[in-house]
Amino acid sequence: MTIMELIEIINSAKQLNVYEARIENSKITMSCINGLEMNDVSATNVKISDANLSDLEIHGAQMGGAYIHSIGMPPEGHLYYDPNAKQRPLKFDDCDLHGSTITDCNLSKVAIANCNLTGMTINGVLVEDLLRVYKDK
Repeated sequence: MTIMELIEIINSAKQLNVYEARIENSKITMSCINGLEMNDVSATNVKISDANLSDLEIHGAQMGGAYIHSIGMPPEGHLYYDPNAKQRPLKFDDCDLHGSTITDCNLSKVAIANCNLTGMTINGVLVEDLLRVYKDK
């Protein structure tokens, strides 16, 4: 078993280049990591909270079991709450979301195009049935 060395960087500006390293169970708190790039990494059990992830791009990732929740603008009472701020749209492209669940989400003005909708339901109603009724009108 490898003994992990603890390195603390506190109230400092640094650029880290980390190669072939084991830094599991590390913690980054109240820090700016704008422009951070991670490539060919194992990041299981990573948790991100109270973060501004605007313009985040995740590409070629395996996310089975991921739990994405409470996404949107900071709520009233939060330090960065702005009642006039508007959430910019998210984009999902070429994603395998089969068997996934979307609950208690604002999906107003969401566009779904060129997707396999087999077995997809909205509030328990098959989307295929809804589309069939719509087309038969």
